[in-house]
Amino acid sequence: MGNSETDDGGLWARSLDGEGEAFGLLYDRHHGRVYRHAYRLSPERHDAEDIMSAAFLELWRCRAKVRLVDGSILPWLLVTTTNVARNNRRAAFRYRKLLASLPRTQDLACANEDLFLQGELDTDTARALATLNAVDQQLVSLVVFEDYTIAAAATVLNLSPAAAKSRMHRARERMKTALAGTPKLAPAFEGDQR
Repeated sequence: MGNSETDDGGLWARSLDGEGEAFGLLYDRHHGRVYRHAYRLSPERHDAEDIMSAAFLELWRCRAKVRLVDGSILPWLLVTTTNVARNNRRAAFRYRKLLASLPRTQDLACANEDLFLQGELDTDTARALATLNAVDQQLVSLVVFEDYTIAAAATVLNLSPAAAKSRMHRARERMKTALAGTPKLAPAFEGDQR
């Protein structure tokens, strides 16, 4: 086995030819540095592990577009790791923002019952989601829980971006209303299937 077969370029070429062992060797060679980089960007161990895994998944998924720098795959992996970490932070921010925008019941104000009440919030959130029609449930799921942009979710649901944005706003209002225990919004919204 010559040097060209064990450097990143040689291993990458063999990986592209379908040799799983070569991809495994690339993983073994670089996973430590990629993990350390992910850990610097997201100091929670489990988040760093998820980010590292996603970076290697992206390496394979985007294999036709991957460029080696000075014969190494590591720079591409580090840039991808940064992007994955940034996307994770944005998704977590959006999730926290949505949860913060939903009204909390009086029970949630009691700090002594945090663990029990977290389960209550999840049940309440599920109940609030159930008040939405199927399209709006899918829209909220794609944007809030699956980290798609409103434009991407609109494409998947065959909506215009403006309609998706409007529906997302109304769905949030409907969920707030459901969580507050007040009557639902106008019935015209339920049948709106743009």
